Amino acid sequence: MTDEPQSANLQSALQSAWSIETSSKWLPDNPARGQCSVTALVVQDILGGDIVKTDVDGAWHFYNLIGGMRRDFSESQFASPVFYADLPSNRDEAFSDTSPEQYRILRERVLAETGAKEQFAGLSPQEN
Repeated sequence: MTDEPQSANLQSALQSAWSIETSSKWLPDNPARGQCSVTALVVQDILGGDIVKTDVDGAWHFYNLIGGMRRDFSESQFASPVFYADLPSNRDEAFSDTSPEQYRILRERVLAETGAKEQFAGLSPQEN
């Protein structure tokens, strides 16, 4: 699921799924706000690749490297362009910025929206 139409489908599913339940920083006029870590985790579940990070105004911003391409599905939260450092990160570090419940909710919503649920049936999030 790394081609552009599928990525656009995933982006749309994420935007529909983001809410105050998936990040306490969520705002109706900026739905991507605070969604970076939980989004990077769910994207890795679906597309694989690596979780990476960069400093944005003194806080870590998480996103994905998939097949050597940077994929930042929550970049719309920023008013200014992000200067990406692509520093290595991991699931544990991304989980330190979200909660298991926020992750579960976003993952379930996105999998249902994209129809990817069948692909991951029976797998725990760590097995993907």
